[in-house]
Amino acid sequence: MRRTLAIVLSAAMILLAGCGAGGNGAETTSPAGAAAENSAGNSSGEAPAILAASVTYPVTVTDQIGRKVVIEQEPETLVSGYYISTSLLIALGLTDKLVGIEAKAKSRSIYHLSAPEVIDLPSVGTAKEFDLEGCAALEPDLIVLPAKLKDVIPSLEELGLTVIAVNPEDKALLEEAVTILGTATNTVDRANELLAFHDKQLKPLTEALSGIDAASAPTVYLSSNSSLLAVAGPAMYQNSLIEQAAGVNAAAEITDDYWADISYEQLLAWDPDYIILAADAEYTVDSVLQDENLKGLKAIANGNVYQFPNAIESWDSPVPSSILGSMWLASVIHPDNDPADGWKQAAAEYYETFYGFTPDLENLYSAAE
Repeated sequence: MRRTLAIVLSAAMILLAGCGAGGNGAETTSPAGAAAENSAGNSSGEAPAILAASVTYPVTVTDQIGRKVVIEQEPETLVSGYYISTSLLIALGLTDKLVGIEAKAKSRSIYHLSAPEVIDLPSVGTAKEFDLEGCAALEPDLIVLPAKLKDVIPSLEELGLTVIAVNPEDKALLEEAVTILGTATNTVDRANELLAFHDKQLKPLTEALSGIDAASAPTVYLSSNSSLLAVAGPAMYQNSLIEQAAGVNAAAEITDDYWADISYEQLLAWDPDYIILAADAEYTVDSVLQDENLKGLKAIANGNVYQFPNAIESWDSPVPSSILGSMWLASVIHPDNDPADGWKQAAAEYYETFYGFTPDLENLYSAAE
């Protein structure tokens, strides 16, 4: 509902701006701020329609660190300094406009599968080592950076470059990021389709799991890619994946807003029903099952240790496809509620629609566990 209100506001503002300018373009406020601050109810219980709109430039968007950014003309060249935004821009149909992306592009399976041409684009570095000069040399019309790189934005703006910062670190912020970039790049229709796909899958998932209450839901320990003893707490995006799958986060008491380091003793005390490894984990399911320090855990005794699929992309990260992560997780922790492998049907539809390829869903892992 929050997101839908934002899109309605966007459509209304765009139409008013166009009328006021006599069709010559006007400043338009994006729904970004509204998406974070407004909510509305729906007494009918039905999902509201998502409205479409084209963008009239110049357009003003509020990015996810609160900056109002004026985009004078529809961007024809784009730089993305963040895997999440690059994946989103590809899903929005903007592959041919990308002229530079983040480092380590060759390691991203989704790029090989959907947009191999981006793999050899110039790299602008990482959040830790951003190549400001290299980025500026590309002279892009629009640069999309993670919020972690906010300190480099003034330098880019001094060079006359336009920058949007995104920070999709929870479900609402991911939806907001989709709306912001859809508005900025005049791909609102496509952005709406992405958001509608999420709702389309979430509704039946929620209905299928409606009989599972918190008291009977299994506890899930979701570990990081670097260490089994680093866990996602309730402040992280990964927590929403667990909740949507009708699970309970075993690390619910954690207050960190990033991966929290814990001890074996703490993991043993939580005694989760399931241990789920991040898609890009540097360790394996077998290594966890054979870890002598974990003897006695329910998850180990029952063989309930799994890894998020990684052959396509990381569904446990805030990517537009992350609803598939919840659907996959639900099929693992509630196998009787997804007997037809509905998540596979949804994944096939998603990647065929937004990325132009049919995924191999019988081979979920890029390397043997």
